[in-house]
Amino acid sequence: MNESDVFELLAANKNDRGIDNWRKLTDTQGLESFGIGLTVLRKLAKKIGRNHELALVLWDSRNYDAKVISLLIDDPKKISRAQVEQQVEGLGIGLLTHVFSSCDATLAKAPFAFELARTWMKSDDAIRRQCGFGLVYEFSKNKRNKNFTDEFFFDCLSLIDEQIAHESSSVRMSMGSALMGIGKRNLALNTAAIKIAKVAGSISFGDGHCEPFNVLKHIDNETLLKKLHMQK
Repeated sequence: MNESDVFELLAANKNDRGIDNWRKLTDTQGLESFGIGLTVLRKLAKKIGRNHELALVLWDSRNYDAKVISLLIDDPKKISRAQVEQQVEGLGIGLLTHVFSSCDATLAKAPFAFELARTWMKSDDAIRRQCGFGLVYEFSKNKRNKNFTDEFFFDCLSLIDEQIAHESSSVRMSMGSALMGIGKRNLALNTAAIKIAKVAGSISFGDGHCEPFNVLKHIDNETLLKKLHMQK
């Protein structure tokens, strides 16, 4: 597929209700949208397949959906550190920042993603910190990579514990997601994550109409604890 093919595909899957909702947002950075939800965009990305060159072209468009497709179809073997450092500078919109490092986007699969996350979590730039902890959430779902040790995740928990009370709602949300993911890995990490989540409390986000993100209910429940005890 080329850029025109992708835009034809997006147009064929446009969602009028989603477009109306998009137009009500205040932080779109002038981007247009076909109003397509992330679940559908993931399906379209699978249909398109991995394509690094096309991903770069789509990223430079002024369409949100095309940019998300770009993040989903990029080739983790071809994506570069210089590329993502440049891309993160132009994120701006909160929705795109979230997808950039999470939501099965390519970045978490890149060979340099582990070192990138370790750097970004401690960055002076709030967007990089948000993306850094977004990567940690993605890492938390992977139990095969040898880099993703308990020691690494305990270090992440320490950072979250130290910083979460002083962060913006966007970074706090990303930290909360990482906290949730880490807390589901094993009993030791779960115990530590629960302690932090109890102090941090629920995380408010958006315009106040959304229900606050309660990390604790995701990691301190009978079903999960039973599963983790069985894994010991």
